[in-house]
Amino acid sequence: MNSASVDSLVPLSLLEAVRNVDSPIEDFEAELVGDLRNKRLGLSETVYMQIRRFSEAVRRSQRSSHEEAAAIAKLIGRRPDAEAVFRAAGRYLAAEAYRTISPISRRLMLVLPSLMSRPITLRHMRRLSRRYCNGHVSRVGTSVYLEVPQSVTLDSAPRSVGCTYYESGLKELLRLLVNSVGAVEHYRCAARSEGTCSWRAEWRPSHNPSE
Repeated sequence: MNSASVDSLVPLSLLEAVRNVDSPIEDFEAELVGDLRNKRLGLSETVYMQIRRFSEAVRRSQRSSHEEAAAIAKLIGRRPDAEAVFRAAGRYLAAEAYRTISPISRRLMLVLPSLMSRPITLRHMRRLSRRYCNGHVSRVGTSVYLEVPQSVTLDSAPRSVGCTYYESGLKELLRLLVNSVGAVEHYRCAARSEGTCSWRAEWRPSHNPSE
């Protein structure tokens, strides 16, 4: 896998989050909607065209450049609501990645005892993290670790705000896979000169917390 590329779902998730956050909640007069389009990035024709392009790339299983995804992240990082957008994008990424798992496997991970379901869950998490994050997943005890050597959101916003993209994605993926309600900690950050960005999540499946 080319480390200079990312799955096209990554830039698509960032742009979809911008569009969703910038979309008006209520119905407005046509002229007001037009005025909003001129002021909100997510409603612009440029974003619309880019979403169409990346959607087609996802459909064709084509990858996109890491640099292009990082540029979109930096554009988001300039917004005052950057954290909200990154978190929304992470949830979108996790939800779309989860949809690539067969319905039978999804059901098994939720109903089987933990001793049987966790190996299945870890296998899917490792596959999805490689494909969508260029990352690595490992497990130690009741914790799951996600390491992303080349984050597309690194240095995209002050105070490691961009890192909430992966934090939110990991938390949402665990919620979908095992209905986990545990916390996610960004315990190592490349922006703080601590090596690669890494996250630790508590694994607390609600159906059977025992081993």
